[in-house]
Amino acid sequence: MKNNLNVHFQQSEAWQKFQESLGRTVFHESGQGWEYRAILEKARFGLNRLYCPYGPTANSQQALNDALTSLEKLALTQDAAYIRIQPLGNHFTSHDIEALGARAIEYSQPAHTWCIDTSRSEDEIVANMKQNNRNLYRTYEKKGMAYEKSYDPADITRLTTLLHQVAQHNQITVHPDSYFKQQAAALLPIHAASLHFITYENNTVAAALVYEDEHTHYYGHAAADHEHRKLGASTALLAKIIVDTHLHGKRTCDLYGITTSDDPTHKWAGFTRFKKSFGGYAQDLSETYEYPIRKYRYTAYRLLRQLRRTLPRI
Repeated sequence: MKNNLNVHFQQSEAWQKFQESLGRTVFHESGQGWEYRAILEKARFGLNRLYCPYGPTANSQQALNDALTSLEKLALTQDAAYIRIQPLGNHFTSHDIEALGARAIEYSQPAHTWCIDTSRSEDEIVANMKQNNRNLYRTYEKKGMAYEKSYDPADITRLTTLLHQVAQHNQITVHPDSYFKQQAAALLPIHAASLHFITYENNTVAAALVYEDEHTHYYGHAAADHEHRKLGASTALLAKIIVDTHLHGKRTCDLYGITTSDDPTHKWAGFTRFKKSFGGYAQDLSETYEYPIRKYRYTAYRLLRQLRRTLPRI
């Protein structure tokens, strides 16, 4: 059934193709006012689950109920112990979703994002940036920097090289190179994603992977060279990406995840301030919920998961 629903990129056909290129099974179903793509995943302790990243998409409470009914039937055929969902498409409260039998969990997938309205003129878009950002956008070439955009999968190494530098400097982990190379191979040739770079003295000093759909560009993964941080390459790059979104006739540049916490020590506080410095507005997405199918197995799974968090070793 054809729906005129505005689905998130992670519920798109392009994302399905990427997931399938990783060898995963993805199910696509739709009905009156609802649609979902669900990935069959292997959870901890040998359980199967169905995961709908930023889905199902539903335009009413009844549509969401119908989508969950469909997911429950599908889960039973796949011996899935539970379903993980992030419903979008309507303003669903936690009460709305928990009333259907789901429960909220802590999960790193952002529940809030920061968006730029790129349907306005370029002058309006730039004028809403903070002064430092405007200045860098207007003068980055005078500082010896250059901007590039690429749909060549081979260029993904320019991003992964910087990601490794950031991971080492900040003592964090990132996806393996194979994950990014598979994204590039699946998404760049069909223009469902693009790579953006700032170069300086023939070196890539900032890079970003941007997802693209009909209406929106999503600022996905990004990294910059720490040694050249005073150039402001990350700021110049994101400003160019936002304007590029406008130039390609898209109405929104989604900067992909912020915290709503006022705590200045929150681990997302820094990049939240960075994203907000380009103007724009907050957009609520969805918390992550789990919907049990095999209730005894799911209950045991939750207990084991809690034990793993509280004990150094089971």
